[in-house]
Amino acid sequence: MTDSAPDTTAAGTQAADDALSFPHSIADLRTEIVSFESPEQMVRSLGAHDEALRFVETSYPSVDFHVRGNELSISGPKADVPRIMRLFEEVRGLVERKTTVTPAVLEQLVLMLHSQAAASPVDVLTHNIISSRGRTIRPKTLNQKNYVDAIDQNTVVFGIGPAGTGKTYLAMAKAVQALQQKEVNRIILTRPAVEAGERLGFLPGTLSDKIDPYLRPLYDALHDMMDPDSSPRLMAAGTIEVAPLAYMRGRTLNDAFIILDEAQNTTPEQMKMFLTRLGFGSKMVVTGDVTQVDLPNGTTSGLRIVEQILRGIPDVSFSILEAADVVRHRLVGDIVSAYSRWDEAQHATNGTHPQRRYPSAARPAPAREHGQP
Repeated sequence: MTDSAPDTTAAGTQAADDALSFPHSIADLRTEIVSFESPEQMVRSLGAHDEALRFVETSYPSVDFHVRGNELSISGPKADVPRIMRLFEEVRGLVERKTTVTPAVLEQLVLMLHSQAAASPVDVLTHNIISSRGRTIRPKTLNQKNYVDAIDQNTVVFGIGPAGTGKTYLAMAKAVQALQQKEVNRIILTRPAVEAGERLGFLPGTLSDKIDPYLRPLYDALHDMMDPDSSPRLMAAGTIEVAPLAYMRGRTLNDAFIILDEAQNTTPEQMKMFLTRLGFGSKMVVTGDVTQVDLPNGTTSGLRIVEQILRGIPDVSFSILEAADVVRHRLVGDIVSAYSRWDEAQHATNGTHPQRRYPSAARPAPAREHGQP
C-alpha cells in the first residue's frame, strides 16, 4: 500500500490553517471563547454553583460548554453560538452594574434577545425605581420597562394585563418614588369593593374592618416598599390614603399620585367618575385584568371600553402586559396562556370575539420561580 503524499498546494495549506485556527467553523459547527477579566467576574457571571451556566446549558442542549481558567468555551451550531455570545455580553453588562445573575434574570435575557427588541436588556433589567430594606424594585421585562416609562411620560396611564405581571406593584413603586422625590404631596390608593356588595352590612366590625380585606393587597405592596414605621405614620397623617372607590366621588385630587387597582370591576360610570377626580399636579395609574371581571352578568366593565373612548387623547397612555410578563411562578404564565387559548376557542365556537387575548409566553427553559418585581 502506498501512502498518499501530503497536499502541498496553496489550497491544502489554507485548509490546514483553517483547521488549526481557533475559534473555527467546521460545517455547521462554531466555537467561540468568552474571556472573563477575573475569577470574581466569572463566578458572578456563571452564578452561584454555576446555576446560571446550567440554565444556559438547559436552554441550548445542542451546545457544549467547557470552563478552563477564566475562559468559557462555547461549541455548537453556528446559529446558536452568536446568540449565546450576545447573551454573555449582556450578562457581563449586568455584572458591571452590580446585578446578581440568576436563572430568572437569564430567562428574561433570553426572551428579550429572542424577541430582537431594540432596547438593551441590560438597560431594562437595571432600571432601578426604589430601594427598600436591601431590595431594589425594577422592571423585569421589556413591557414592564415600557409601562414604567409611560408612567414617567404621561399624566394618565392604564396598565392592563393578567395576574402576576407587576401592574399594581410597579405603579406602587413609582408612587412611593414620586413621594420620596417630593413630586407629589400624597399617595391615594383605591379599589372597587365589588365582592362586598350589600353583604357588607352583615359583616362584623366597623366599615373600615369590612373594607380592609379588599384593600389588603395595596397595604401589602406598600409595606414592601417602605420602612415598617413609615407607612402607618404617613397613613395616620393622611399622606397615604387607602380607600374604596366610592370614597372618591365629589373630590378633586391635587398634587397626588392616584392608583386605581382592579379597575376591571368598575362600571363605565365609575370609571368616568374616577378619571374626572384628576386635579393639578397629579398623576393617575389605572390597573386591571379584563379577563377577570367580577361584575354582575350583563354589566359592562369600564376598563374594557375606556380605550375606545380615550384613544388619541394626548397625555393618556395604554400599556398592555402579556403572559410573557408574568413574574410569579412560571406556571402562572402558562395558566394565563391556557385560559386565553380556551377563551378564544369558546368565542370562536359561539361566533363572538374575546375582549382581550394575552399572547402565550414562548419560554425557552423549564420551570423557574421568579421574585416579585
